[in-house]
Amino acid sequence: MIQKHSPLSLGTESIGKLLAQYAIPAIVAMTASSLYNITDSVFIGHGVGALAISGLALTFPVMNLAAAFGSLVGAGASALMSMRLGQKDYDTANKVLGNVFVLNIIMGLAFTGIMLVFLKPILYFFGASEATLPYAYDYLQVILYGNVVTHMYMGLNALLRSSGRPQKAMYATICSVILNLGLTPLFIYVFGWGIKGSAWATVLSQLLMLIWQITIFSNKKNFIHLKKGVFRLEKKIVLDSFAIGLSPFFMNAASSVIIIVINQALSRHGGDLAVGAYGIVNRVVFLFAMVVLGLNQGMQPIAGYNFGAQHYDRVDKVLRTTILYATGIMIFGFIIGQFFPFSVASVFTTDVQLTEHAVKGLRIVMIFFPIIGFQMVTGNFFQSIGQAKKAIFLSLTRQMIFLLPCLLIFPSIWGVKGVWFSLPTADLASSLVAGWLLSKQLKQFKRSKQTKSCDEVGI
Repeated sequence: MIQKHSPLSLGTESIGKLLAQYAIPAIVAMTASSLYNITDSVFIGHGVGALAISGLALTFPVMNLAAAFGSLVGAGASALMSMRLGQKDYDTANKVLGNVFVLNIIMGLAFTGIMLVFLKPILYFFGASEATLPYAYDYLQVILYGNVVTHMYMGLNALLRSSGRPQKAMYATICSVILNLGLTPLFIYVFGWGIKGSAWATVLSQLLMLIWQITIFSNKKNFIHLKKGVFRLEKKIVLDSFAIGLSPFFMNAASSVIIIVINQALSRHGGDLAVGAYGIVNRVVFLFAMVVLGLNQGMQPIAGYNFGAQHYDRVDKVLRTTILYATGIMIFGFIIGQFFPFSVASVFTTDVQLTEHAVKGLRIVMIFFPIIGFQMVTGNFFQSIGQAKKAIFLSLTRQMIFLLPCLLIFPSIWGVKGVWFSLPTADLASSLVAGWLLSKQLKQFKRSKQTKSCDEVGI
């Protein structure tokens, strides 16, 4: 009999039931995670000011770079654990857990130390002005102090999902958001800490949930748990995790480069408030993207397990189902961006100029939303089945081959509008490439299924 929290059900339960079981908690968690950032922006916009939102937008490249190193460990290890569980290699799966602990501590501390030393010149390079630098610096200082906590928190959440406990991961994220919602206004309005208050609220809420996650993984009754000997770094586990995690790493690293270019272009052509508008647009786009990422996280253990077990028909089915749902989500986002942009922008600020910039940005950036859900699922799918090169190629294609040239050319022609139009142009082009790669992969699955059927009947 399959245990209640055993990952073995990934190979036997219906795909629809499994996707609901894994994706819904992940969607709730990722949506909550997005609301984390949105509420921070809302409290900062209304409690500190419009320039503070611009300062917050300048922190995005550093946050993305930190996420890049975190995903190198967390996302890679999560996919690796799913595949090892599919292969019934439980000893390695437990070692993956221990290695995540050690790697996150090492990489988190190294990143924090380097960034703190060069923080001010980095922010100036990112497009900070004398007016916005203090806000960005104060916020990032605190966030970097808690960088190890953030890495560990995100990494363990990914492993909770991969080890058959998606609800626990969801609870951790929701509780973190609730804590943040309570602490942020307290620190900003009552204690008068300004933008630093928002950062401290984020770090403290994640720290409390990290402690809870560690208690879960310390329980020996659980299928995957911490035990003696799993903390020793093993070269193969580290290299395999890094190989799979390179896709989200490059995606986040490329995003950092892109955001730097965007902020510089907006600052040059539209000033500090244009940068702040991007901060608002980014938060809204991020909300819908995180819902799709939640779907992807629900798909990942199902796809990874069944690929490892060579159940290619189940891999195909979970992929198609995920694409269908992702497309529906992004169509809803398209409707919001085209018909209700003023209402959305007004949530973040009462500044008239900032609102006008944000409305224009939302309408343009979200033009091709109905097709990019498919592109996002495809990239994550390749990562889930261990085909890191294809996932990396898709990530870099959108960011560096399509988006970066547009950002270097369009603003010189159309100014601020050129920055906004660069984003949907890259979305369209990268979706076409994703479709081509996916069609080739599905044909390969079809051939593999036919070969397996022939082998089973002795042909």
